[in-house]
Amino acid sequence: MNALENWFCSTAYWRRVTQREVLPWMIRGASLGDHVLEIGAGARGLPRGSCGGSRGGLRASNTATVLRRILAARERDGNGSVLQGDAAALPFVQKSFSSVIAMLMLHHLRSSDEQERAFREIFRVLRPGGLFLAVDIPDRWLHRAIHWHSTFVPLNPVTIPARLAAAGFSQVNVQCRPGGFGFQAVRTLSA
Repeated sequence: MNALENWFCSTAYWRRVTQREVLPWMIRGASLGDHVLEIGAGARGLPRGSCGGSRGGLRASNTATVLRRILAARERDGNGSVLQGDAAALPFVQKSFSSVIAMLMLHHLRSSDEQERAFREIFRVLRPGGLFLAVDIPDRWLHRAIHWHSTFVPLNPVTIPARLAAAGFSQVNVQCRPGGFGFQAVRTLSA
């Protein structure tokens, strides 16, 4: 991430937008279960910035009331752990997590091939019936300008269902809104 991204992701404004708008929209109607993995937490994790991080930093949280605990775990330092790693080579055993969240980080992976590997890894670490939720930004001139001298490999929301199906996911639901898009996908019970 470049200096502009790092600055913006650490502002109180972005923290409020993330906590009040982006995260609730992302997980609306979802049952995340008891063991959530956030990929791309960066140094701050969801409550501190939620812009993601290059190469997909990792943050795992055991949660009961997921939204409240995801937002509070970083503050308490008691209900989560932070690992640095590679989203395309997750250091977890298969079928470990009830859900995986990726907020504004997939475009930071260095290539479409690396994104594909990350999708396969996310599928691998999800339990059968587990949910993958993500929010990202489209390919716009402003987003390209903000990512000047930073990795920016935008995803096309139209191709996401096929890309996730190729990784093994089903029930892919993509929703677009001004400035971004989100999607949810399920690891099938039989997989």
